[in-house]
Amino acid sequence: MTSQDPIRQDLRNRGHAIRQSLNIAPPAEPELLPGFEDFFAEAAYGGIWDRPHLGHQERMLCTLGVLSVHQREQLGDMIGSALDLCLAPRAILEVFMQVGLYGGFITTESSVKTARAVFKARGIEVAPEPSRDDDNDTLDARGHKIMAMLHGERAGQGYAAPGNEITGALYPSAIRYGYGELWDRPGLSHRKRMLTAISAFTALSLEALLRKFSQSALNIGLTKEEVMEAVIQTGPYSGFPRALIGLGILSDVF
Repeated sequence: MTSQDPIRQDLRNRGHAIRQSLNIAPPAEPELLPGFEDFFAEAAYGGIWDRPHLGHQERMLCTLGVLSVHQREQLGDMIGSALDLCLAPRAILEVFMQVGLYGGFITTESSVKTARAVFKARGIEVAPEPSRDDDNDTLDARGHKIMAMLHGERAGQGYAAPGNEITGALYPSAIRYGYGELWDRPGLSHRKRMLTAISAFTALSLEALLRKFSQSALNIGLTKEEVMEAVIQTGPYSGFPRALIGLGILSDVF
């Protein structure tokens, strides 16, 4: 199939149109790598962003999550595109909070700095959230409730098994701060937190977590096709091999 193939050319043209509609800048200095701009438009925007089952807003949330955990320099431009897609500034920041649980909260800190610069350039002010001062008992109880809601009977299996002296050195903090705090924060629904989590697990090759949460995604109303698309969306940003490994896990799970 040559570059003059009408089917491939149509996909490439559609990719360029999607990129432009998202206000995503083309690759810098395309003359240094001839053909890359067309290739990326064809493979990423025409081939992936235009797929069914997930809309552009939710694909953007997944993309922001991947760029955040990997600290890609394109994050700033993508934040601007997310705003143009009418994603709320608070929702964008919550993506960075959520995936920081998986990639390290230092990535959250760096991504928020990038977002602050974009917001400032656009004259956007984000009102601070009211302080949350729940005591530990409240956080723990809420964490167990959300964990059970997400995972069902699997909530206490594997590294989450009660009484495990090794994982028990850390896992109570995961219940308290991960489920009890982060999964309950305003600004991003459970559905959208799950999509960003799935994309982060794929990007970071956290295969055990992808296996666990892909099943849990169905418990909160996501379809198998939507979970698949969250994995596929990561391909252009953290590599097709990771995405294919993730799809292989979904093949086993589903």
